Amino acid sequence: MRLRARLLGRIRAFFAQQDVLEVDTPLLSRFAATDPALDSFRTQYLGPGAPGGLQLYLQTSPEFFMKRLLAAGSGPIYQVGHVFRNGEYGGRHNPEFMMLEWYRPGLGHHALMDEIDALLAFTLQGIRDYQPARRVAYRDWFQDHTGLDPWSSDVPALRDFVERNVGAVPVGMDETRPSPWLDLVVTHWIEPRISDPALFVFDFPPAQAALARLREDPVPVAERFELYFDGIELANGFHELGDAAEQRSRCEADNRLRERSGLPAIPLDEYLLAALAHGLPDSSGVALGFDRLVMLAADLRQISAALPFSLQRV
Repeated sequence: MRLRARLLGRIRAFFAQQDVLEVDTPLLSRFAATDPALDSFRTQYLGPGAPGGLQLYLQTSPEFFMKRLLAAGSGPIYQVGHVFRNGEYGGRHNPEFMMLEWYRPGLGHHALMDEIDALLAFTLQGIRDYQPARRVAYRDWFQDHTGLDPWSSDVPALRDFVERNVGAVPVGMDETRPSPWLDLVVTHWIEPRISDPALFVFDFPPAQAALARLREDPVPVAERFELYFDGIELANGFHELGDAAEQRSRCEADNRLRERSGLPAIPLDEYLLAALAHGLPDSSGVALGFDRLVMLAADLRQISAALPFSLQRV
């Protein structure tokens, strides 16, 4: 608990030095992330102002609210708070956890990576060593470990690699899209082989853009990155998508995938889409798992040891 408080204090001190404003957004929303990989907790408000009740979601991230603040002119902002993801529990997951998220208008995703390096060096000083992370493009990283091109490999080629190198294919894998297979290869083959103390993987396949903007290089890429620290995924960031029409299209595509998988569709966040249409400043943003940072700072193997109260103790 003392280490958690010490790290939180240093994070706040770092952002105060950088003149980044701390904000506080709701945990409950009428809307949720449409990402098929995320399962939001649902609840219902019954009372004045909502005849018949109002379905609400516990937030998987403060992103949508924070982007609305950016569009309203907040300038650079950060938040440390609790978020919720149903069905996520294990050595590195708890269904309720703390997330540090921040947005920097005017910065590209590489400049934000620089700031993450600076934040971690500042926050961990005297606790454990942190040197700037090595950086590698996703395509090069994937090819170096597998010999496959993630931009052109189809499902049969990826399935063959998994069967030869990983073992049994998980039940229910989507046979129509390469993207879930790329994730499977990364999590079960590449991540266990990370040897760098800290590693940024950047410029993802367009199908894995999530909320990142696309860059139309000769081989198009999504301006997204992930940070691994001691082989553990610690942060996920984007050069943020600001196009409301493209955002709507991606959310609708997510819902089609959800329905095909037997999952309920999620109502689109019309407030967010209106904010993007109004004008989101050119920004990059990142979410960093605070409890995982505590794990790494204290050299713990289980996230439950980094939490005052894990799922089994609530």
